[in-house]
Amino acid sequence: MKTLKIGIADYDRMKTRTMAIARGEHKPVKEEPTVWFTSIESFARVLSGRNRELLETIAREKPDSLTELAELAGRSKSNLSRTLKTMSGYGLVELKRGQRRTVVPRVPYDRVRLDVSLESGSQ
Repeated sequence: MKTLKIGIADYDRMKTRTMAIARGEHKPVKEEPTVWFTSIESFARVLSGRNRELLETIAREKPDSLTELAELAGRSKSNLSRTLKTMSGYGLVELKRGQRRTVVPRVPYDRVRLDVSLESGSQ
């Protein structure tokens, strides 16, 4: 089972963490999130019920193109393209080139784990 670890942190905290990693002051450990959102609300928008259904469809059906996925999901290709580009930016979907320059979506994870700190100043 492959799990994507997601964290929530505001912009300033993410910048501080990234700079500490770049300076060698912080080395991420395996348990730490690899993908970050600035709020739970932004996480919820990207992984809405409709988008989770889309991820399930991609994982189950393994469509060979966005056109095929649009038919399977009952969504317009332009809507899918925007949604998948956003999800790809967070690592939730991989978009690969298929035959005849088609875009082939794949879901590289079968689980997502959300890590939320309840303490200010911690990750």
